[in-house]
Amino acid sequence: MKNFFKDWKVHLLCLALTVAAELIGVHKFQFGSMISFSLFPMLYALIFGIILACLKVIPKSMMETASPYIGICVMFLTAKMAADIGPNLSAIISAGLPLLLQELGNLGTIFFSLPIAVFVFKMGRAAVGCCFSISREGSLAIIGDMYGLDSEEGQGVMGGYITGTLLGTLFNGLIAALFCGLGIFHPYALAMAAGTGSASMMASALAPVVNTYPEMAEELSGFAAASQVLTTADGLYMGLFVALPLTNWLYKKLKEKRKIPKPKEKM
Repeated sequence: MKNFFKDWKVHLLCLALTVAAELIGVHKFQFGSMISFSLFPMLYALIFGIILACLKVIPKSMMETASPYIGICVMFLTAKMAADIGPNLSAIISAGLPLLLQELGNLGTIFFSLPIAVFVFKMGRAAVGCCFSISREGSLAIIGDMYGLDSEEGQGVMGGYITGTLLGTLFNGLIAALFCGLGIFHPYALAMAAGTGSASMMASALAPVVNTYPEMAEELSGFAAASQVLTTADGLYMGLFVALPLTNWLYKKLKEKRKIPKPKEKM
């Protein structure tokens, strides 16, 4: 019975932060007819946690205890996203292979972000954790299991996770509005791209797409939700078996190029 209640402080703190964040609620911001984004309670809970950690109210032991619960929480979010697919299942099936293979497009970002991390910011192994994915819940699970969240790779993925939560919604809303304005992408493609594996990022990216094509709102929401679930599902395996090994290989190559050769000894 003692072991059963050993995590009660973590659960109580989680409940308190959740209630406080939910009381604040969702705040939507609109700039013109195209650019819009929302701030969700998850963001406030994260900010509260950062503040309490900086004030030493939350000890490191509680953070380590709370880490394994991330995977459990992701299961509920995935189930909710899956429930949104049903009404538009026929349209989603007609999309076929592009919807299933869209995760391959994320591999290209590794070749863009990792060189910047290594050569510009002089990052070490933290660059691997930060650059192999967009650092959402599935990425935390992969890095936490393989390296531990206290490792350099863990610091990198956590840094990406926090940055994405704080700035991801704003960035996604702006970039989605930009691509909608270009008029060169099909609405289905834009909706699929909105499903990044983060509920807040998806909502922010989907809003400009729906505003641009209001007559297709239900279909676009279905494509975004399907993309969200598939990104969480096949993205986990893509990250584990393809993206992470690829990032490790590229990191070694970049580190070899960054090394300064030793000067030759004078005779």
